Amino acid sequence: MELNKDALKNKAQWEKIGVKMPAFDFDSVCANTKENPVWIHFGVGNIFRGYIARLQNDLLNCGAAQRGIIAAETFDAEIIDRICVPHDGLTLLVTLKADGSTEKEAVASISESLHLGHRKRMESIFRNSHLQMVSFTVTEKGYALTNMQGEYMPAAQHDIDNAPDDAAHLIGIITALMLERYKAGAFPLALVSMDNCSQNGDRLKSSVLTIAAQWVGKGHADKGFVDYLSDVSKVSFPWSMIDKITPWPDNAIKESLSSAGIENMQPIITSKNTFIAPFVNAEVSEYLVIEDSFPNGRPALEKAGVYFTSRETVDKVECMKVTTCLNPLHTTLAIFGCLLGYTSISDAMGDADLNSLVKRIGYIEALPTVVNPGIINPETFLREVIEERFPNPLIPDTPQRIATDTSQKIAIRFGETIKTYINRPDLDINTLKGIPLTIAAWFRYLLTVDDSLKPFELSTDPMLPQLLPLLNGINAKDAASYSGQLRPILSNKALFGVDLNECGLSDKIETMFVRMLDGEGAVRSCCA
Repeated sequence: MELNKDALKNKAQWEKIGVKMPAFDFDSVCANTKENPVWIHFGVGNIFRGYIARLQNDLLNCGAAQRGIIAAETFDAEIIDRICVPHDGLTLLVTLKADGSTEKEAVASISESLHLGHRKRMESIFRNSHLQMVSFTVTEKGYALTNMQGEYMPAAQHDIDNAPDDAAHLIGIITALMLERYKAGAFPLALVSMDNCSQNGDRLKSSVLTIAAQWVGKGHADKGFVDYLSDVSKVSFPWSMIDKITPWPDNAIKESLSSAGIENMQPIITSKNTFIAPFVNAEVSEYLVIEDSFPNGRPALEKAGVYFTSRETVDKVECMKVTTCLNPLHTTLAIFGCLLGYTSISDAMGDADLNSLVKRIGYIEALPTVVNPGIINPETFLREVIEERFPNPLIPDTPQRIATDTSQKIAIRFGETIKTYINRPDLDINTLKGIPLTIAAWFRYLLTVDDSLKPFELSTDPMLPQLLPLLNGINAKDAASYSGQLRPILSNKALFGVDLNECGLSDKIETMFVRMLDGEGAVRSCCA
């Protein structure tokens, strides 16, 4: 058996092996979507295929929607050509329960799959007045136009210097597509970032407006285009918070699917180093909270469990998750997990020293800074993360995956809590221990040798070419090799969100870092 639209004709065969099948007419949904699309999503990774697409699948199953989602990928066309197209957009979602059982479901809400080779089709979608929502899961770096020095990155500079038709950076492409919509009638639309970054809607808006303003200045668009993008009654950029762990595909899951008779489920690694499979393995827990600002209407996703609320509430939930109760703890486990030789988050969480460190950061250092959002209780959420989600041995998540793009995350995951300690008189920044220890460990991680002094490969990060030369001369076996190399990095507000020298944490971080340069076992002794 193979997962594609032909499988939908043999539902009984799939349900016999425990796969929940769609209850809607796939061909009709695809036809409706192509004629009058309402939703296009950019970033066809696991979180989209295993969670966001499943939400629309739920609506289609219960008759609350008649159209699917158009999946678009601007970074890695192989995801479309090698994963989406061969399987007609279907994804096999495998939900991993803590009791060892799994649930399997065929998600069939992706009605069309596009990459940059289909640019004209994208333009026609954006010109369609029925389009309600453009959503994104492209990671924090997808919205970045500048580097650590505030200079435009080459791809962004290319789009600024050239006409919209030649746009190559995600933001340039989106801005060019919005220009098509503006010229077609200035139809309303919501652009919804669903990435794990603070005030994600404003990040997206700022980047789009930056490119748009440059094009207006060069005569590629009239001033009305910027006015259109700035008018919330026409174009909105809602904030959101998403939370569901959808790790790299696990070979054990692939083998179990093969044993059940499901063919061609093997993961691939694309030429751009994307590790992806026709299936998505994911945890049970999930949250999606979105600011309810949709000038052209929206899918009824509240019927699938999505919270629609005010921007203020989204901000509180997002801060709770991204800056205190989950993401910082994940990053801590990732950095120390890599240094201590772990290859799974659950094993790292089972390490007594790391477990204590995560609890300290979560309960003692971060939780006091949280403003209760009302719709989700912070302490309950944190307890679920620490006691149920991270320790789940069936979630095949790795420190190496979570350590990806740490430079793009650290300002949010730790900098926001540090800012709160600076600004609130009832909190003493000098009591922080776990957060500065994690920052110090990140620098130790960048030396590319673990705590047993064996070399390892760093996870991908766009700032590595700039950061690694700044650490030249530092030897993990020789504390005397440190001569202040961290000082200029610690003052970088773009990297950390604050100047760590000014706020008084740099001495502590440097001291902890130097302690980790005492040879084999030095990292372990620091986190013990």
